Amino acid sequence: MKKTLKIAFIIFVFSTSFLYSQEQNTTELDKNFTHVVYFWLENPDNPEDRNDFEVSLKKFLKNSKYAQTKFIGTPANTPREVVDNSYTYSLILSFPSKEIQDLYQKESAHLLFIEESEHLWKKVLVYDSAGIK
Repeated sequence: MKKTLKIAFIIFVFSTSFLYSQEQNTTELDKNFTHVVYFWLENPDNPEDRNDFEVSLKKFLKNSKYAQTKFIGTPANTPREVVDNSYTYSLILSFPSKEIQDLYQKESAHLLFIEESEHLWKKVLVYDSAGIK
């Protein structure tokens, strides 16, 4: 009986850690090209607007054929003179090249996200960077 419990426990731990790892985005940052976007929502304190934005953004990232790293964040509340915590959401994506990022700009998932969500934001800033070799 103890051996059966041990085996069941080992299977449980293995399957739990496997499922956890499957839920994590383990894609490493592609150092060739990054696309960093900051969004300021029109009504950042409105829970419905935030939810609508997050649902649309997550759907877009799930369906993007080109984006590699897919990070969604909110200000980390790190009050220092050089830190801008005024945005509502940040998005960090990476791509293997500028050309792939150009394709991403025209893909239907990205265009649908803009269509669904642009009424929710008042400002968007984008910082694109090519990696140093």
